[in-house]
Amino acid sequence: MEKLTIAHWSEDDQPREKLRDKGPQTLSNAELLAILIGSGTPGTSAVELMQEVLNHCNNNLNTIGKMTIRDLCQYKGIGEAKAITILAACELGKRRQKESPEERPKLDTATKIYKEIHPLMQDLDVEEFWVLLLNQNHRLIKKVRISHGGITETAVDIRIIIREAVLANATILAVCHNHPSGNLSPSKADDDLTRNIHRACELMRIHFMDHVIITDGQYYSYHELGRC
Repeated sequence: MEKLTIAHWSEDDQPREKLRDKGPQTLSNAELLAILIGSGTPGTSAVELMQEVLNHCNNNLNTIGKMTIRDLCQYKGIGEAKAITILAACELGKRRQKESPEERPKLDTATKIYKEIHPLMQDLDVEEFWVLLLNQNHRLIKKVRISHGGITETAVDIRIIIREAVLANATILAVCHNHPSGNLSPSKADDDLTRNIHRACELMRIHFMDHVIITDGQYYSYHELGRC
């Protein structure tokens, strides 16, 4: 019976699609290595080819990392380019082990939020609106520019803010925007927007930490003034 190639497998079983839909942790070592080499040989899929290599290495990735290009090229279907790709990935794995995890900034005060976002806004002549997505320890997950607008205001869609928070698994969020005029006083639109964001966060059980208005050298914090 003729074997099916990976391209003819169920999409759930294809390594690239499986990683995309279910995450890299769901793939076997052979499947991950198969993604690197891209293809096998007629009658042997990339997954089967890499399983053969793993079997000869007692299923130990460290052993594969000690192989040479010549060693890997002994397997039918692995040429120099594929061997180099495998060894490059092994080397990256070694280097990652030596790296310290990146320290995410802790943004638990309006002052820290200002220092984080001010460099992005200090030279702007139009308003921008940013959301800062934080984990439960107030560590920054990521910051996202929501809108880029006019001199006196910028349009903000609260649905986009909440969507970004949910996609990032954020439990805390803060928002900020600049006033190019240098006037720190919030407008009625700023007040209305702050209330609406607060309500949306309450509905989604996300803690709305603050809305910070930024000018060059100063900031206005709704939280510090008890308005958030």
